[in-house]
Amino acid sequence: MAGATAPKKRRLAPLLISATIAFVILCVLGTWQVQRLVWKNDLIATVETRIGLVPVQAPAPAAWPALDFDEADYTPVAVSGTFRHDQEVHVFASLDDPHGPVGGFGYFVLTPLETADGWTVIVNRGFVPTDRADPATRPEGQTPGVVTVTGLLRQPQGSNAFTPANDVEGNVWYTRDPVAIGAELGLPAETLAPYYIDAAYDPSLPGGLPQGGETTVSFINNHLQYAVTWYGIAIALVVIVVVMIRRKPTPPLDEPPADT
Repeated sequence: MAGATAPKKRRLAPLLISATIAFVILCVLGTWQVQRLVWKNDLIATVETRIGLVPVQAPAPAAWPALDFDEADYTPVAVSGTFRHDQEVHVFASLDDPHGPVGGFGYFVLTPLETADGWTVIVNRGFVPTDRADPATRPEGQTPGVVTVTGLLRQPQGSNAFTPANDVEGNVWYTRDPVAIGAELGLPAETLAPYYIDAAYDPSLPGGLPQGGETTVSFINNHLQYAVTWYGIAIALVVIVVVMIRRKPTPPLDEPPADT
């Protein structure tokens, strides 16, 4: 038996080393997802508290270099200025569960707001349905003169592998990136805020469009599922290795069966 056990141990040694390394990696990944779950739950609780705060003045150029979006995103802000309605940008949107009376397919209207201090911020004024994208169909909502906008400060929303390319010529965008929008509109980068503002719902807006207050406060939170998956694979790996260790070796085909 001792002679048969030694070769078996030698055969299993690479398997045990590989399985141990894989087990450690799987446990590290599972633990990392648990840590991410705690972080995400804290973030959700923080944002839910933050959006209920009293609006503060939107950060001016002096504050931009130190702006931390982890701390500033979804902060209620207020800013006064004049809309450049001739430069509004349309970002494709689908509102399945609108906060206001209008939903379905349409666009978010993003418009530069020039402040009296000489800097500009992109404001997401709100949603319009597809058949009201043309500003000529909603002239009463093109507020003239100096206005005060309140809403939520938002960090730029860029693209990923699944985001369609912006149709700049057709004015159909799929990203809410103030830097890209400003560059296309010819706005000076040094006086353009690095964030945009989701305007709150304005019941006094003539015609009701664009329909503000449509910020979706949601976060993908699959970290518990991922943690269970990684830990589950680690446990399955242990079971497989134990079964392989306890399995009796199959004798070679040219080896005669042992005498009974």
